[in-house]
Amino acid sequence: MNRSPDRLNLDHLKKQAKELIRLYRSRDPAAIARFRHALPAAVGRSDQDISFLQFRLHDAQSCIAREHGFASWPDLKQYVEVQMAVRNERAARVLHWAQLIYSGDVSGAANRANPRVALRILADDPELVAGDPYLACAIGDEDALRRATQADPAWTNRPGGPLRLPPLFAVAHSSLLRVEEFRGRLHRCAQLLIAAGADVNQHIYSRWPPGSLNEPDQRYPLSTLYGAAGSNHDPALTRLLLEAGAGPNDGESLYHSLENPACTRLLLEHGARIAESNAIYRSIDLEDDTALRLLLQHGGDPNEPALNKPLAGWGSPLAWAIYRRRPRHVNALLEAGADRFRPTADGISPYRLALQFGLSEVAALLREGEPDVTDEERFVAACARGDETEARAIRSRRPDLPASLSPAQLRLLPDMAAAGADDVVKLMVRLGWPITVRGGDWDASALNLAVFRGDAALTRFLLEHGADWTEQHGHGDNACGTLGWASCNEPVEGGDWVGCACALLDHGMPRATAMPNDPDWVLVAGMRKRFSDEVTEELLVRGV
Repeated sequence: MNRSPDRLNLDHLKKQAKELIRLYRSRDPAAIARFRHALPAAVGRSDQDISFLQFRLHDAQSCIAREHGFASWPDLKQYVEVQMAVRNERAARVLHWAQLIYSGDVSGAANRANPRVALRILADDPELVAGDPYLACAIGDEDALRRATQADPAWTNRPGGPLRLPPLFAVAHSSLLRVEEFRGRLHRCAQLLIAAGADVNQHIYSRWPPGSLNEPDQRYPLSTLYGAAGSNHDPALTRLLLEAGAGPNDGESLYHSLENPACTRLLLEHGARIAESNAIYRSIDLEDDTALRLLLQHGGDPNEPALNKPLAGWGSPLAWAIYRRRPRHVNALLEAGADRFRPTADGISPYRLALQFGLSEVAALLREGEPDVTDEERFVAACARGDETEARAIRSRRPDLPASLSPAQLRLLPDMAAAGADDVVKLMVRLGWPITVRGGDWDASALNLAVFRGDAALTRFLLEHGADWTEQHGHGDNACGTLGWASCNEPVEGGDWVGCACALLDHGMPRATAMPNDPDWVLVAGMRKRFSDEVTEELLVRGV
């Protein structure tokens, strides 16, 4: 393992990865041995087995990252970028380090917190945080905090450090709370600061755009409690702050705590207000129904109107749960008294909505008192549950289907693409569904939604059946732009964005041309675009 930061250069590392994958494809024994040593998927396998794994560029990048002691290529890349940007400037180096410890709404940076890279930088330079008690808050240096408090008791409530954070806030928002080695240390620092008189309701204002580190957005206060419960999901620190008097109604903590119901429970037990928090709707987005049931048990309204416009169109949490295809959440809402007859803004009842999204068992629960369904509704229901025989039987007597369906019904195609229901999407397309219809959370076509998910097989299928890479979505771009954002941010685990790129190139999207003065970007159809390294490689070399 080579851990020397002095030799790391991103351009060289990229070239090394390309050379490694070239050698691997030529079945070079030394290259195969490197994969065996570095990648878990190759450990213990024979040369022949490893060659059959068909590794790609991202695997070579991962191999090189692991050889340098990093968990992933993005970690290695971010480390090198920070090192190159601040090599000889200590103040800038400290600021960049702090921006790796804290999330963007706290740090003013565009990146997510990355404690792994921050710890690697600290291991290379242990003196980086020396002498600054505010940085000591970030790493849980109890002795440094004690010395600072003894020297100046008032400092516990005074913002400072590179990000100008109050001390207890700096402890609660440190992403090192997610690292077991540091968690206990940070808890003890929080206890020390509270005992020394730190205000448990310390806060700052969001630095996320349009806010910034120098000009925070005064509309959005961020509390200390939000760091513990909503950002780091730490039940022990959440309890400590609440028992010390932290106010649970800060506008953020409850909503963001739902991914760890233990934090949600603590907030509710200490008086967190559910109404107007949008927590009910957010809990329905989560696959586990534990958080929703907690909210309902603590007085959450199963019929709470939505606060934001996109959700308001669904009319109720019950309709939202059906749209999100969450049968267990539907049951929880019905048990809590959800209005089973409240229609959506389009006038669709929960029963008919359940049919529309292929939830036959949910529809059976909601059928009482409902009139018979129409041919259109039967056709949509058959498609949604993947019943091709029934769908074709209905269409044989109604050849105007699916063209004559309502706009709300036609949006089922992109909705199912967003849900990853590939077989249903393919059936609908084969039955003549308009392929460019837009829907889903961001008004996108099925093609855009398939590319977003890195679903290469569905992307190719849609293109083969008439979809076009120029199809626009609600953010003002097309499938090329979707590919760029998704390949860089990987919103779905295991997505194949290289496969999506190949499918788009095979069906008319122009290949990319390099921008020599800006190597991180390329031109596609005259537009400046950014993709992951592997996708960029595919877009540049295809057709050369």
